[in-house]
Amino acid sequence: DGYRNTNLYQGGREANQDDYRYQDGNYEGYTPNDGYYRGGDEPAHEEDAQSDVTEGHDEDDEVYEGEYQGIPHPDDIKEKQKKRAPAVDDEYRDRADLMAERMEDEEQLAHQYENIIEECGHGRFQWTLFFVLGLALMADGVEVFVVGFVLPSAEKDMCLSSSNKGMLGLIVYLGMMVGAVMLGGLADKLGRKKCLIISLTINAAFAFLSSFVQGYGFFLFCRLISGLGIGGSLPIVFAYFSEFLSREKRGEHLSWLCMFWMIGGIFASAMAWSIIPHYGWGFSMGTQYHFHSWRVFVLVCALPCIASLVALKFMPESPRFLLEIGKHDEAWMILKQVHDTNMRAKGEPERVFTVSYIKTPKQVDEFIEIQSSTGTWYQRWLVRITTTLKQVWDNVLYCLTAQYRMNTLMLAVVWFTMALSYYGLIVWFPDMIRYLQEEAYESRVKIFDEEEVSHFTFNFTLENQIHRNGEYRNDKFIGMKFKEVRFEDSLFEDCYFEDVTSSETFFENCTIISTVFCNTDLYEHKFINCRLINSTFMKEKEGCHLDFEEDNDFLIYLVSFLGSLSVLPGNIISALLMDKIGRIKMIGGSMLISAVCCFFLFFGNSESAMIGWQCLFCGASIAAWNALDVITVELYPTDKRATAFGILNGLCKFGAILGNSIFASFVGITKVVPILLASSALVGGGLLALRLPETREQVLM
Repeated sequence: DGYRNTNLYQGGREANQDDYRYQDGNYEGYTPNDGYYRGGDEPAHEEDAQSDVTEGHDEDDEVYEGEYQGIPHPDDIKEKQKKRAPAVDDEYRDRADLMAERMEDEEQLAHQYENIIEECGHGRFQWTLFFVLGLALMADGVEVFVVGFVLPSAEKDMCLSSSNKGMLGLIVYLGMMVGAVMLGGLADKLGRKKCLIISLTINAAFAFLSSFVQGYGFFLFCRLISGLGIGGSLPIVFAYFSEFLSREKRGEHLSWLCMFWMIGGIFASAMAWSIIPHYGWGFSMGTQYHFHSWRVFVLVCALPCIASLVALKFMPESPRFLLEIGKHDEAWMILKQVHDTNMRAKGEPERVFTVSYIKTPKQVDEFIEIQSSTGTWYQRWLVRITTTLKQVWDNVLYCLTAQYRMNTLMLAVVWFTMALSYYGLIVWFPDMIRYLQEEAYESRVKIFDEEEVSHFTFNFTLENQIHRNGEYRNDKFIGMKFKEVRFEDSLFEDCYFEDVTSSETFFENCTIISTVFCNTDLYEHKFINCRLINSTFMKEKEGCHLDFEEDNDFLIYLVSFLGSLSVLPGNIISALLMDKIGRIKMIGGSMLISAVCCFFLFFGNSESAMIGWQCLFCGASIAAWNALDVITVELYPTDKRATAFGILNGLCKFGAILGNSIFASFVGITKVVPILLASSALVGGGLLALRLPETREQVLM
């Protein structure tokens, strides 16, 4: 109420002329330069003031608008004399001088802001924001798993080739890489809340749309843009939440926040397991439009994103960001809201928010505002967009300046090595398990040699069989399924195939005489080096057909579920120890332990062993991920934080793309290369991480 009453608010300013002092004494007596008048108690009359001030006054001593206009302290005379030769306004001063002044202001603000957050306390407001941002992080975890779960179904529904399947698996990471860099950079210019809303809106809209589109190209495009949206959320979420946390709480609570990524993986696995196998959970519109159960799963996976988007509407912007762009009053109101919310929750509503003034850094960016009468609407927007993108690019370059270059390069290597190993192995584990399953399946194949069958009707399923040198005369194959069946050097004469569905079925070096194929999916490519004599193909099946109960691999869902659940102990341990042992030891120790776990993969020759080592690896590596998120937030100043996090997270997704491609290419060939590559990358990254500066004792700049 006092803030709304102008007289009371100004009175509060005059009552606090001693200004806000940093408690440990480093900033005792600091006088803010905010443009407010802080002279004597009684204002002089204009004429008297004019005569007093102008007596002996020289033109060169003119005080510019916005500068402090009280009685100068004698110790400031030398400083003023330096400014007199010549005295210049901010627009004519060297940019380096302005940046130096801004850096000094930011350092003072950092310590003051830390004290303000401590006064606000940690309570209901932070926990509410924790769950809202947690849903956004959960949506990111879901996005990583969605394509992997729908791929076995989508490849049959859309008739995908091997190259198309590979592209669909990588396209999400490509979108995330672009989104992290682009939206992370914009969050430092437009605001955390605004950019996070944009990010989640893009993800929700295109994830929803992707569940309805039928064509492969459009589905690929929707998942690309959906990944772009959710990729931008990760750097914003951590930058946003960290700016409401005090130094003592930051490491622990950012680590707790990381648990929502695990919850996203568990949610995706559970939904896939419970929805995709139910073929009846869908509908069809004619022969061209099919909405199968895997599309229902894609739709359900958009729910965490939508929930976070709705809840975010009721949360405020980061006050630390508002102070960086000079919006003092808005930041003050939000901090008062945080203080009052926490105090009411603690049963102390009478506690008063004592802060009346907060330091704001000097503004050096050039903002261009075009009048509505100037040019056309798209010209005005073009100038605004161009200016914003230039500022984002300047932030990117700033992360490579001398002050941050070494830290940025070392963090880039650690992020990349961690992503290459982790994302490569979490794709390699299911592929290896599937390969072991296929080996076991092939070992049970039934071989039929030189069989002769005539005047027989096949109306049942043939599975995992090889028929060699057989002769089939006047036989009927009606309403049946072939699964993993091969006919080699066989003769089909006067046979009739109707309503036949096949999977991985081929005819090699066969002779087919006077045979009719009606309403089958036995296409031309399934006849390899065969002679077709007087044979007819009528009404070939269109599209791809899938028996969900048989073709879906339940074990893959279980593997992903257990892999996500296995990080729970690592999450708890990292949260409890993050502020005790430090970020650097956490990263180095976790990566080295994960490298040791990789070596034991040499002994994983069964499905159960591979699942066990996957759980151990995921549980050991999660602590490094959590510490990496925390130290990236703490190493960079507020106006560069989301940009730097976005760059490094984008590089992480590039490592994921390489890891997926490299590790998947060695499945069924050798285990040595993936294991040695992952282990050496983890060891190198872990040792390099030990050279990073420790940040647990520093305030957010």
